[in-house]
Amino acid sequence: MAKRIQFSAYGGPEVLEYADYAPAEPGPQEVRVRNRAIGLNFIDTYYRSGLYPAPHFPTSLGTEGAGEVDAVGSEVTQFKVGDRVAYATGPLGAYSELHVLPADKLVRLPDSISFEQAAAVMLKGLTVQYLLRQTFPLQGGETILFHAAAGGVGQIACQWAKALGVKLIGTVSSEEKAEQAKAKGAWATIDYSRENVVQRVLELTSGAKCPVVYDSVGKDTWETSLDCVAPRGLLVSFGNASGPVAGVNLGILAQKGSLFVTRPTLFGYASTPERLQAMADELFSLIADGRIKVEVSQRFALADAAKAHAALASRQTTGSTVLIP
Repeated sequence: MAKRIQFSAYGGPEVLEYADYAPAEPGPQEVRVRNRAIGLNFIDTYYRSGLYPAPHFPTSLGTEGAGEVDAVGSEVTQFKVGDRVAYATGPLGAYSELHVLPADKLVRLPDSISFEQAAAVMLKGLTVQYLLRQTFPLQGGETILFHAAAGGVGQIACQWAKALGVKLIGTVSSEEKAEQAKAKGAWATIDYSRENVVQRVLELTSGAKCPVVYDSVGKDTWETSLDCVAPRGLLVSFGNASGPVAGVNLGILAQKGSLFVTRPTLFGYASTPERLQAMADELFSLIADGRIKVEVSQRFALADAAKAHAALASRQTTGSTVLIP
């Protein structure tokens, strides 16, 4: 037997329970990983609340972790027991001591990257990779808007943008978070609790607005984000922290300057083992040479996952949080 976090009904953090379970044996093309650290992400709350449907009940949570290979399936040749690995693209079940997943969802973890660093950065870092390097391939010199710049994804985006020579304007909710974003490389910040975001973007860009806006907030920032996109620019909506964007009238894109909108996911970009490893390798190289620093700001025992979810939902966390089995 092993321990995991599971839930049997949608709801708040209180539905999460720390329970015994029998870990499965890996199938022919699967690997069982002994988790040493597990990533905490907003998408986990979407599954817990029912915004995203769970595959069955009871089910565990989480798609991100790092550890050592504990067992391999009969057809797995690329990994062996004891290998250091990390993962970020599911299936659900990372909130556990032992997790079975397809071998093609794993990446090799260099010795230079710790388990906690990997668990803290894989999902967020790969998200920033596809946002800045693929969805809108930044070349350097652009001025962009990135919401929630002091969050886990945002802090990595600030560093990556600076490494690319991009001016990142980050929205934040307090003076403290503004300082955190600037310390990570944000060119400028906008405190949306006391400043008009659209007006400040116009001032910071001399009226030109931004060729791309990255929005993980969703419903509450949809209109604001559209008003910050330059004509024929792109709005990248990649999250629902305030709820999903619904009832969109496509005509508004014409009215606001022939705009483009996309709703990408990591799964759509890391769609093959080769692409996944290449994305991870680029991320790991930036960490190795110091251009991206991974700081674990909060650690919770796996048994305290409900407390971690409550802290995340109430915006008490900054940067990255990990669960430790």
